[in-house]
Amino acid sequence: MDFIIRKYKHDDLDGVLAAWETASKIAHPFLTEQFLEKERSDIPSVYLPGSDTFVAEQKGNILGFITLIDHEVGGIFVNSDYHSKGVGKALMDKAYERYGYLEVEVFEKNSIGRKFYSKYGFTYLSESIHKDTGNRVLRLKFTDHARKGDQITNKKLKQ
Repeated sequence: MDFIIRKYKHDDLDGVLAAWETASKIAHPFLTEQFLEKERSDIPSVYLPGSDTFVAEQKGNILGFITLIDHEVGGIFVNSDYHSKGVGKALMDKAYERYGYLEVEVFEKNSIGRKFYSKYGFTYLSESIHKDTGNRVLRLKFTDHARKGDQITNKKLKQ
């Protein structure tokens, strides 16, 4: 599958929102419509302006995106039509290339996200309760050492 990873441009907003929406519906069925609507409206006004964002593009179509604030992955979303085709891995590779050490939070109920992060090599750091939703979130880290597979800490991700 041929696609490129490049910096986000304002013209990409509709494609970014479409990727976010399709991926969120699959990965976050436990979140309320009200919460998701607020998140959707915050993407262009809150999340994108303060982040380093990259998109995966194929012939003018946005397949997915990743947002970063320093070493923190604020979000990675891939249009559901392109799951398991290397798009998410390519976006995460770009983040790792740019920042090295990475951290992310993922909802414990997001089995798709946990599987992706575990396969990529992220390991468990801690957990807490997400203040806006009351859901448990796992905090994960990624380093070169983590890619080699710390099976003890990865066990928490695979549950």
